[in-house]
Amino acid sequence: MDVMGDKATLWETGRFVQPSGREEPSPARDETGEAVEEAQHRIAAEAGDVEAMSVLGAMLLRRGDLDGAEPHLRAATAAGDRAAANNLGVLLHQRGYADEAAGWWRIAAVAGSAPAAHALGRHHRERGDEPAAEYWLRQAAEQGHTLGAYALADLLEHRGDAGAEKWMRVAADRGHREAAYRLARALDRKSAPEGEAGADNGVTTGSFRTDTIEGTAAASCGVPADSSVGASAEAEQWYRQAAARGHRRAALHLGAILERRGELKEAGRWYLTSAKDGEPRAACALGFLLRDAGDTESAAVWWLRAAQDGDGNAANALGALHAERGETQTAERWYRAAMDAGDVNGAYNLGLLCAEQGRIAQAEQWYRRAAYAGHREAANALAVLLLQGSDPTGAEPWFSKAAEAGSVDAAFNLGILYAGRGEEETALRWYERAAAAGHTEAALQVGIARLREGDEQEAERHLRCAAGGGSAEGAYRLATLLDARRPPVATHELGEPVRERTECEEWYERAAIQGHRRAQVRVGMLAASRGDVVEAARWYRAAAEAGSRNGAFNLGLLLAREGSEPEAAVWWTRAADAGHGRAALRLALVYARRGELAEGQRWADRAVSLGPAEVAERAARLRDALREELSA
Repeated sequence: MDVMGDKATLWETGRFVQPSGREEPSPARDETGEAVEEAQHRIAAEAGDVEAMSVLGAMLLRRGDLDGAEPHLRAATAAGDRAAANNLGVLLHQRGYADEAAGWWRIAAVAGSAPAAHALGRHHRERGDEPAAEYWLRQAAEQGHTLGAYALADLLEHRGDAGAEKWMRVAADRGHREAAYRLARALDRKSAPEGEAGADNGVTTGSFRTDTIEGTAAASCGVPADSSVGASAEAEQWYRQAAARGHRRAALHLGAILERRGELKEAGRWYLTSAKDGEPRAACALGFLLRDAGDTESAAVWWLRAAQDGDGNAANALGALHAERGETQTAERWYRAAMDAGDVNGAYNLGLLCAEQGRIAQAEQWYRRAAYAGHREAANALAVLLLQGSDPTGAEPWFSKAAEAGSVDAAFNLGILYAGRGEEETALRWYERAAAAGHTEAALQVGIARLREGDEQEAERHLRCAAGGGSAEGAYRLATLLDARRPPVATHELGEPVRERTECEEWYERAAIQGHRRAQVRVGMLAASRGDVVEAARWYRAAAEAGSRNGAFNLGLLLAREGSEPEAAVWWTRAADAGHGRAALRLALVYARRGELAEGQRWADRAVSLGPAEVAERAARLRDALREELSA
C-alpha cells in the first residue's frame, strides 16, 4: 500500500490556512518559521487545545517523528478530532499495525473523513475484501476525494465494470495525473481497431535490418494509428494534462501522437521531457527523430541511454547503426543485447548480419531462433536460406508460417515456389494475397495471369498497382494493354495527323526510364513516328547498349536513313549476332552492294536460318543470286 499520510491527508482539516491578508507560505518553509509554528502549537496543545494537538501530531508525523506524534494524535482522537483519528491510523499503518490502523480509519470515516474512507478502502482491497473496499472508496469518492475516486476507478476497471471510466474521469478532472493517463489509454483502446491498441506499458517494435535503421518513434510506444478523430482528440487532451503534471509515459504517448501528425518539433520536446524523467522508450523514440533529422550522432547518444536501461528497440537501432558503418563486431554486440532485453528482432538482425558475411550456418541458427519465437520475417528469411540450399521441402512450411502470420514477402515467395512446380492455381492464390497487401511484383504476376485468361479489366487493375509501385515490367505491360485499345491516329482538317501524348506513352516512358529495353525501343519508335530523330536515336541506343537486338536493328535503320550506313552496319552486326534475322538480311544487302559477295552470301545464309518466314524467303533468293554470281 502507498504511504497514506500524504500532504492532502495530513492537512485535511485546513487548519494550516493563514489568516486573511497574509500570503500563502512557500512549500519550502523556512526552518525557523516551522520551529516557531511548532512551538506555538505545542504550547497550545499543552494547554488542552484539541485543534493544536491534532495539527502538532500531523506536523510531527509528516516529519517522520512517529514517537513524538503518537501521544498528540491519540489525545486529539480521544477528544473526537476525526483528522487526528485518520492520521493516527496512518501512523499505526507505518508502524506495521494494519488492523489497528483500520479501526481508527473506520472511526474517522464514519465521522465523515474522506481521506480515512479512502485509506480504509485501500486496506480492505489489500485484504481481498472487494465489496468492503468498493463501499469505502465510493464514500471517499462521493465526498470529492481525488485519491478515492482514482482508487475506486482502479477497482472497478479491474473488475471490468463500466462505471470505471466515470470515476477515472472525475479523478482526472481534479488533477490526478495517473488517472488522466489511464483515461487516455482507455479512450485509445476504445477507438482503435481490434488488436491495434497497445498495452498500458507495451512497445510495438519494428524489425531492423543491417542495411538501414527502420522504425519510427510513434511505432515504438503502441499508440493506435487509426483512432477515430473525436476519441483521439480527447485522448490527446488527457495525455497532455498528465504529461504537463510530470507523467513520463503520458509524455511518451503525446510525443507519438504529435509525431504521427507531423508536429515533430513539439513531439521531440515531449520525448525529451519523458526521456529525462527516465523513460527508455522515449529516449529511443527521440533517437529516431534525431536520426530522421540527419543527426545520427545525437541519435546514438539517446539510443545508448535507452539500451543501457534495457530497451531492446534501442539496442537494435544501435546495432543497425554500427552495421551501416561496417563495425560488425559492435553491431553484433548490440543485437545480442537486444536479445537479452527480450527483443526477438535481435536474433533476426544477427541472422541478417551473418548472412551478409557469408556465415550461412550461423545465419540459419539465428533465423531459426527468431522464427520459433514467432518472428515472421525471420521465418521467411529462413525459408529463403533453405531454398537456396536446395531444400524446398524444408522451406515450404516456413514460408507458410510466415505468410499466415502476415508476411507479404513470404506469400509472394510461396507463389514462386508453387509456380515452379507447375501448380499455377495455388501460386495465383498466394500472388493475389500478396498483391492485396501491396506487393508490387505479386500484382504484376496476377496481372499477367489475368491477361492470359482474357480478363483485361482485372489485368489492368493489377498492372496499374504494379506500375504504380515501381515495376518497370508492370509499366510496360500496362502500356501495351492500353496501346492495343488506342483508336487510329486522328487527323485534323488539313489532313495532318494529330499526335497528342497518350497515357500509354507515359507508361512506356516510365518503364524506359527504369531501363526496360522493350519499352525503350517502343519509346524510340513513338519518337521516330513524331519525326524526332534525335530522341528516337537516344532511346534506340540505350536499348541496344543494354543488349536489345531490336534496339540495335532500329538504330541501324535510323542511321542508314541519315546516311551513316557504315555505323548502321555495326549495329546490324550486333543485332544479327544476337539472332535478329532482318538485321542479317540488311547486312547481306549492304555487302552485296559493296561487291563483297562472299560476305553477303554468308549473312544471307544466316538470315535464312534466323527467319522469320518472310525474311528467310527473301534471304534465300538473295543467297541464290549471290551464289550464281560467284560461280559465273
